[in-house]
Amino acid sequence: MRTARFTLDPAFTVGEVNPRLFGSFVEHLGRCVYTGIFEPGHPAADADGIRQDVLDLVRELGVTAIRYPGGNFVSGYKWEDSVGPAEDRPRRLDLAWHSTETNRFGLSEYIAFLRRIGPQAEPMMAVNLGTRGVAEALELQEYANHPSGTELSDRRRAHGDKDPYGIRLWCLGNEMDGPWQTGHKTAEEYGRIAAETARAMRQQDPSVELVACGSSGQSMETFAEWEATVLKETYDLVDYISLHAYYEPVDGDLDSFLASAVDMESFIENVVATCDHIGARLKSKKRINLSFDEWNVWYMTRWQEQATTFEQDDWPEAPRLLEDNYSVTDAVVFGSLLIALLRHADRVTVACLAQLVNVIAPIMTEPGGPAWRQTTFFPFAQASRYGRGRVLDVRVDSPTYETSKYGETDLLHATAVRAEDGTVTVFAVNRDRTRPLPLDVALNGLDLTRIVEHSVLADADPDARNTLDEPERVAPHPGEGARLADGRLTAVLEPLSWNMIRLG
Repeated sequence: MRTARFTLDPAFTVGEVNPRLFGSFVEHLGRCVYTGIFEPGHPAADADGIRQDVLDLVRELGVTAIRYPGGNFVSGYKWEDSVGPAEDRPRRLDLAWHSTETNRFGLSEYIAFLRRIGPQAEPMMAVNLGTRGVAEALELQEYANHPSGTELSDRRRAHGDKDPYGIRLWCLGNEMDGPWQTGHKTAEEYGRIAAETARAMRQQDPSVELVACGSSGQSMETFAEWEATVLKETYDLVDYISLHAYYEPVDGDLDSFLASAVDMESFIENVVATCDHIGARLKSKKRINLSFDEWNVWYMTRWQEQATTFEQDDWPEAPRLLEDNYSVTDAVVFGSLLIALLRHADRVTVACLAQLVNVIAPIMTEPGGPAWRQTTFFPFAQASRYGRGRVLDVRVDSPTYETSKYGETDLLHATAVRAEDGTVTVFAVNRDRTRPLPLDVALNGLDLTRIVEHSVLADADPDARNTLDEPERVAPHPGEGARLADGRLTAVLEPLSWNMIRLG
């Protein structure tokens, strides 16, 4: 088997990792909120109904910016429904997920949840540009952020929140290019309302950071043209444009599934090219960054089949939706997607794993019962903890394999991050399903003398997963045989594996 190789040199870097790259997403969808993070009466719930067992896992996961309240949900969202005494809040039909929203968990509870996580957790709020517009966005902004002395800020104070929420990061709607979206718009229509909203929000607070909706996926018919049209209207008014992507095996094609990050990296690079093209046309010195604010492995085909079975007159509360149970194979693909984000840290400065609890999530719960880690929990937690610093430029020389979807693809997918203290963490995936992959890394100009840790997520059963009955079936284990000598790191990556190698 040919060895995979690359060189690390501190003189060649991609960029600094923004902590927001390790964001997540809480949407009023299925059991993400209700019986996920919020379950009054649960033995582990605090006085406000927040599950402490979930909170502990969220802290361990290491998430930063948490996007809220959607997602498709936001396009029918009335923020006024989610504030004030919970017993007075109205029940509403949620068209996005064919459910009943009780509004028992609202804006104040979301902010309180973030504050319980700790200072690393930052709000990322979406405004409704589907069924609402500029006026409602301004009202929400004033309620949330203005200190006092106006009707809306004083209303917040009367509701028990004396201090402003301090929301800096705002999404201007969600997936407005998608025909499934309530209030779906053309690029021209959306670009105009996004520009109007951005301009008005900046009048209230020039320091806000704003995310314009990009394409819901690279496969959308309007992809690239959508971004170009929207940015022509909003370029000088927004800071980011969004990307969304989900991956699943199609017709049992695991080899292409394992190469999903090829598509993710192409998506990122194509959006960057579009942004820079519009910037050049406008003769602007400003640079638009990317907010990859929805990404994950999602068995969407399974969901679409389930959606056809809904009874039209049934609007349940917090039904079990999108509760994918992830295998080791899924976790390896997931880790590769994390590597793709890190490899583009110069332009992807916000990213949100969708979602946080129960709904295509790294954390699962049972109502009244336990919470546990899915297989995807581990790559994210490791990347968030050790993927801080400057991303080194990794250009692999790897043996390849053939995929039906992406053609010839490297078996090795890798990146490396150098921390402020000079330590380096290598993240690497071996896409070969049956054979180990020898790895040889040249370390130039790096004062590294020892291997601190080699952690591996792999299993003899690639379909192994953690469940309610076996919550600890899959966990990372120590790698064997890694060596650091004479300025070279050598290791053997297990078949179908996610690897973290820390060097000090």
